[in-house]
Order: sequence, then C-alpha cells, then structure tokens
Amino acid sequence: MGLLVDGKWQDKWYDTKSSGGSFQRTKTAFRRWVTPNGEPGPDGQDAVPAEAGRYHLYVSLACPWAHRTLILRKLKKLEDVVSLSVVDWFMGSEGWTFSDRQGCIPDGVNGAERLYEVYLKADPNFTGRVTVPVLWDKKDGTIVNNESAEILRIFNSSFDAFGDASVDFCPADLRSAIDATNEEVYEAVNNGVYKCGFATTQEAYEKPFHVLFDTLDRLEDRLSRQRYLAGDRITEADWRLFTTLIRFDPVYVGHFKCNKRRIADYPNLQGYMLELYQWPGVRETVDFHHIKHHYYESHDMINPTRIVPLGPELDLDRPHGRERLAAA
Repeated sequence: MGLLVDGKWQDKWYDTKSSGGSFQRTKTAFRRWVTPNGEPGPDGQDAVPAEAGRYHLYVSLACPWAHRTLILRKLKKLEDVVSLSVVDWFMGSEGWTFSDRQGCIPDGVNGAERLYEVYLKADPNFTGRVTVPVLWDKKDGTIVNNESAEILRIFNSSFDAFGDASVDFCPADLRSAIDATNEEVYEAVNNGVYKCGFATTQEAYEKPFHVLFDTLDRLEDRLSRQRYLAGDRITEADWRLFTTLIRFDPVYVGHFKCNKRRIADYPNLQGYMLELYQWPGVRETVDFHHIKHHYYESHDMINPTRIVPLGPELDLDRPHGRERLAAA
C-alpha cells in the first residue's frame, strides 16, 4: 500500500519505526455527507442531496471497511441507485488497481486504472493514503466521503426515497447503544487485528493481542444473553463486527497472528456470524478468493513467499441456533 504526497504517488508502507513498532491508522480525508435534500449532516457537515444515479461506490471485496458499505448498499436495495466499481484483490506497488479478473468491476465512471487516479481527480495535490471505500459524486466530479462509518449512515437513511425505507440499521432509540458498541469494537477488534498483524515489535504486537481477545470474550458473553449486539434487533453495529469475524479464521488467525482462539472456538460468536452470513443477500457480498488472495499475496512484508493457505474448511450454511434467543 502506498500513498500520495502532494499529488505524487509513493510506494511506501506504514511507518512503524516512529511509533515504536505499533500500527497507527491514518484518518480519512473526505468527509462530506449525502442527506435527503442536501441539508447539513448530523454534526453540521457540508452535504449534497441524495439523487438516484448520482453517486458511485468504489470498494474492494477483500477489505472489511469497504465490505460493510457493500452490505448496506445491498440490504437497503440501493444497487440500482448507487453504481459500483470493485478493485482487483492484489494491492501492489501501484496500490489498488482495476482489472477484469473474477469479481472485479472496472471504473466505468472515471476510467481510472489505479484508484489513486480517482483521488487525484478530486484533489490534484492530495496527500494521504488511498483507501476504500470511496463514495464519488458524478455530478460534482469529486469524492464525497471515504470514511466507511459515515458511508454506512448515509446509506442507511439518506436514500430512503429510492431504496428500502422499511429497514433501519441505526434506529434512534438504539443510537447510544450502537455508538458505544461501535467504539469498543472498532479499536479492539476491527482495527485490533491490524494492530496485531502490522506490528513490528513484540511489545507492539502483544498489547493489542490481549485487548482483542479480552473484547472477544466479552462479546461472546453478551451474545450468550442477547441475539444481537444492541439487543433483539440487528443494527449497524452487527454488520461492522461481521466483516471482521468472517475474515478472522481464514486470515487473521494465521496471517495476523491472532491465534489465541478462532471464532470457531466461541460458540455464540460463531453462531452469530453464521446467522449474519445467512442473512438474505449477505453471502453474495462475501468473496473468500478476494479476501485470502489479497491478504496473503499483497502483504509480502508479512508473507514473503505469497503462498495462500488452502484451508480452513468452513461450513457456513449449517444451522446457527440463534433462534433460542429473542426473535429478530
């Protein structure tokens, strides 16, 4: 993974020397909102109005952050409202690129061959990491937002006039519980696996490792008593955790050295993950070929041979048993 510096592409990995071996995720740069009529975002952010066909989503099927936006686009029935491009699973010296390989969708909006070219169209002097997801405004010719958490909320409510308004993954009465859960899960689990995997010293690896598994233990206990993270209704918080759980045993256990326990060793987390995978429309968003080949082949600093493990065997269609808890 590289970055742009004053509009120039540089093939540089994360700098962990200056942080004592710890991985530190950089903040996203494009933070405008899409709202139903262009009114300011929830915290007063500059916004543009929701319109069918105006916006385009760039994702990677391998990336958990992009995956969560792909799920919301699917479940909110926005596939005919927000168009889509999917980058190649391999991220090499040119960063995310477009190809015609299985599962990929070329850039039919900007004609880019590399994702950083899309960033440069938005800001010719951009400095920062070139990441997915990216929500592009075809009308204004720029990036609206590249923060997955905010794109989730945009998809959840801003396009209700065009999608499925009957589905709400961030209801007002659960907002505080969702926000608290998201904060806990983001640092310890979603980003925690990366802190383990990208650490370059033993100490920098061990600290997030313990936090990760302490948090998974707490989530296992919570899910023994309630069906979903915020109670008896599925919410945004569940989809944010799901995209990490589905990658955990195939990738994070081995590749990122998160090997104290597998998700398969947690009865409630495992059943919960199976239920979410089996949720109508979700399995179509999961591509293990992209997931495994991206991590094991792109991160040659972790896996220099680029050999992709054949296992583990996953039976994701078996009964999940979550019906014993409160009905959805």
